[in-house]
Amino acid sequence: MIEQETERLLLRQWRVEDFDAYAGYYADEATARFAGGVVDRDQAWRRPAAEIGHWALRGYGYWAAVERESQAFVGGAGLLFPDGWPELELGYWIMPNMQGRGYATEAGVKSRDYAWKVVGAKTLVSYIDPANEPSKRVAERLGARFDKTIDLRSLGPHDVYRYPKP
Repeated sequence: MIEQETERLLLRQWRVEDFDAYAGYYADEATARFAGGVVDRDQAWRRPAAEIGHWALRGYGYWAAVERESQAFVGGAGLLFPDGWPELELGYWIMPNMQGRGYATEAGVKSRDYAWKVVGAKTLVSYIDPANEPSKRVAERLGARFDKTIDLRSLGPHDVYRYPKP
């Protein structure tokens, strides 16, 4: 896994010390509703493990995002393309106490650029729940535009925000 840095963030491999915050995020309906829904600790444990495995299988994936200066856990961001997914996805989620600081956009820029320059992506999208207005605004700040709405496997209707190739 290749770590990345932004002005304020370190995008790095998941660590066991991230897990309590991760599990807390997915235990709360208010935060988990746009990220696949509430899961218990056992199910939550499998998610970062799968993200680590995604790196091993695909050579890219989601990073844990932490503040460079304080090392405070911020959330997750990166690239996702599991088996059966329609296209390579750029995604991001931010802990409630870290929202409103521009971290999703900052991590998203690094993820978007990594997709084009390092991964060599042919296409890049974000799949966003139609009710998730903050995520749509981030995707638009990153240059994506609404393309269409699809049924995203068991997750139901999702808006496809497409990033123009540089």
